[in-house]
Amino acid sequence: MKKMTKFAELGLEKKLLDTLDAAKFSTPFPIQERTIPVLLDGNDVIGQAHTGTGKTAAYALPMLQLITAKQGIQGIIMAPTRELALQITAEISRFAINTGIRTATIYGGQGMGIQLDALRKKPEIIVATPGRLIDHLKRGTIKLNDVEHVVLDEADVMLDMGFIEDIQFILDLTPEERTTSLWSA
Repeated sequence: MKKMTKFAELGLEKKLLDTLDAAKFSTPFPIQERTIPVLLDGNDVIGQAHTGTGKTAAYALPMLQLITAKQGIQGIIMAPTRELALQITAEISRFAINTGIRTATIYGGQGMGIQLDALRKKPEIIVATPGRLIDHLKRGTIKLNDVEHVVLDEADVMLDMGFIEDIQFILDLTPEERTTSLWSA
């Protein structure tokens, strides 16, 4: 019988382990076990796992560990829908509680003023739908010069929806020496 891996064995720091412990998470899902150490080492990842098997934590936990608080936007997560973007933000906020790292959600259909207020708080992670992220990039309200982590969640869905050119436009504005991960169900 295979020994059960614990989150502590994946290389996560104590403040994240404490948060996971408080949330009663002790044993990682297979997708987390396989990808968290790879992302912590700064490598790109393509991850595929069924809905509800911990993909968000698989990319969010390494990002939260590697990002420095109060240093501007260092991570962007693109999602195909506002519902998924909001869900991702809620999950990251839960894990980020002891880190000082802030997240802003950027999506179409929400007033620009609300999003500008969120951006004034200088978040380190932006969770966005591609179209609205491009709106902010063209307005100059978001800059991606210091992005070190890019996540495409439900990458297959975004490509099926025709977002390839938008995604390429966004990626072209990020530094080449970033970590990129693509995720799908």
